[in-house]
Amino acid sequence: MRLNAIGIVCHDVAASLAFYRMVGVDFPEFDPDAGHYEADLGGGVRLMLDSEAVMASFIDDYEPPAGNDRVGFAVECDSPASVDAAYAQLAEAGHPGVREPFDAFWGQRYATVADPDGNHVDLYAAL
Repeated sequence: MRLNAIGIVCHDVAASLAFYRMVGVDFPEFDPDAGHYEADLGGGVRLMLDSEAVMASFIDDYEPPAGNDRVGFAVECDSPASVDAAYAQLAEAGHPGVREPFDAFWGQRYATVADPDGNHVDLYAAL
């Protein structure tokens, strides 16, 4: 047994595709007729985005989830300055900042933004 996929249920798949492309995930272009997307993260792990409609198609009495901070993702940046630049770019694109960039006591430049469904995505680089 091996965990090899991470799935996110998306309220707005196009917005989620755009967000995850901005943090370096190579997703295909948006197709309004597709509700499932996968991207290879390397090491045999995939990130999957599914529309609420896709989930409702195979789960009886489906209730869409609300964003939460029980699941988090982390994106490694090339440098401390690139953490600041990525945070600014994502904020400028309308993604809510959760934690502005700061120098963490554990030796990283660190920041957190929220994806379109409210999931926290950390941006980090070694100091």
